[in-house]
Amino acid sequence: MWYDKRVLVLAGRGRYEDPWHDHAATSYAVAVELESLGVEVRIRSTFAAAFALLDEVDLLVVNCGRGRTDPAFDGTDEQWRQAHADVDRYARSGRAILGLHQAANTFPDNPGWRSILGGRWIPGHSMHPPQSVATFTPAGVPLEGVDSAGAVHPVVDGLGPVVADDEQYCELDVAETSQILLTTHHDGVDQPVAWLSSGARAIYDGLGHGVESYASDSRRRLLHREAMWLLGAPDSEVRAA
Repeated sequence: MWYDKRVLVLAGRGRYEDPWHDHAATSYAVAVELESLGVEVRIRSTFAAAFALLDEVDLLVVNCGRGRTDPAFDGTDEQWRQAHADVDRYARSGRAILGLHQAANTFPDNPGWRSILGGRWIPGHSMHPPQSVATFTPAGVPLEGVDSAGAVHPVVDGLGPVVADDEQYCELDVAETSQILLTTHHDGVDQPVAWLSSGARAIYDGLGHGVESYASDSRRRLLHREAMWLLGAPDSEVRAA
């Protein structure tokens, strides 16, 4: 069954941490939510050795940031090359990836990460307004009275608005082939904040700046649906979550 699966949550540290995000705390919050689905969850900080665990899991949750790539801080690009080769191989195998929040801005030393995730945060261009209680809207919701069965992805079909105390990422570089799942409205523009990648079995979810995001029932419901779909739950079960 889909819930008889193993999940690895990568929490940012060292090369993939920053002073603005408590990756340890949010990774724990994510693990608690995923364990409530019945799956086995492990949390590992982003030491290079943690990437070797990918052969043992069915879902990789990436919860880490851009960090620092200067060699004196946490190793050289060459020393991290195998870790990213492991990520690339994992993605090519068809196993599932869920990128949370800063995942769009992590792994700057892996040129294949944008293709895997289906989009990127662009330093100096992407931005977000101050954190607040914000509303995020499922994309592709059918118009009232219009029969468009099957047009909405099961992750967001019937989900309703997601309201959370979080950051609203804007001006992300989203691949044209990615399927938008969730948007936020800022300065008169609907901004994609969650999508399904076409480059791998991967979903990017831009929510999750802090643990306060996971205090929201609707945000937790979105996370549950994403994980269930990625792990192969029937669409009917995903929609019912």
